[in-house]
Amino acid sequence: MPHPITTLLLLALSFLGLFGIAEFLYHSRKVKAEITRKIVHVGTGILTLLFPLLLHNHWEVLLLCGSFLILLLASLRFKLLPSINAIDRVSHGSILYPIAVYGCYLAYSYAHKGLIMFYLPILTLAICDPVAALVGKRYPIGRYRIGASKKTLAGSFAFFISCCVITVLCLYFRPTPCFSRESILPVVFLIATTSAAVEAMSTKGTDNIFVPMVAVLDLILIL
Repeated sequence: MPHPITTLLLLALSFLGLFGIAEFLYHSRKVKAEITRKIVHVGTGILTLLFPLLLHNHWEVLLLCGSFLILLLASLRFKLLPSINAIDRVSHGSILYPIAVYGCYLAYSYAHKGLIMFYLPILTLAICDPVAALVGKRYPIGRYRIGASKKTLAGSFAFFISCCVITVLCLYFRPTPCFSRESILPVVFLIATTSAAVEAMSTKGTDNIFVPMVAVLDLILIL
C-alpha cells in the first residue's frame, strides 16, 4: 500500500492535471468556458470515486477538499482558471463542489450503509447536472425561470432519466441487494424525482450542494 501522503499527492496531481487540460482547451483550442467547466465537473466527480478506495479517513478527504477549496477561492479572487470561472452568470458551484464531496464522504463514513452512500450522490452530482445543462441548451423546450436561473423542462427531464439510470446501476451492483425487482422502482422514482426537483429549484450553482444532500438523505431514509 502506498503511503497516505503519496496517495494524497497523486490524487492532488490528478485534479491539477484535469484543471490543466481544461486550461489548455480553453486557451489553445478556444473551447468555451461552459464546456471546459463541464469537463472539470464530470472529471472531478469520476476522480472522487477513488476516495473510498484509496483514502483511509475523512481527515484525508478534508485536507484534499479543503486545499482545492482554497485554490478555487484564490482563482476567483485573482481571476485565475478562466476555463472554470469565465462564465457569463453568477455561480457558486465550483466553490460548493469540494464541500459537497467532503459532506458525502462524511455520510459514507458514518452511516455504515456501504459505498452507495458515496457513489450515488457523487455520480448524480457529476453526471446528471451536466446532462441536464447540455440537453437543456440543445433542446430548449419548456423554458422556465427560478430566480435569475433559466431552466428547461427538457433539461429537468434529462436530469430525471439520467438519475434513474445511475440509481438503478448503484442499487443493482450493491454487494447486498436490499430491494426486490418489484420494490426497486418506487425507490428509483423517489430518488430521481427529489433530486430533479431540487436541481430545478436551485440557483447560482447551489444544486452542487443540494442535489447530493437530498440523495444522501433519501438513502439514509430508505436503506
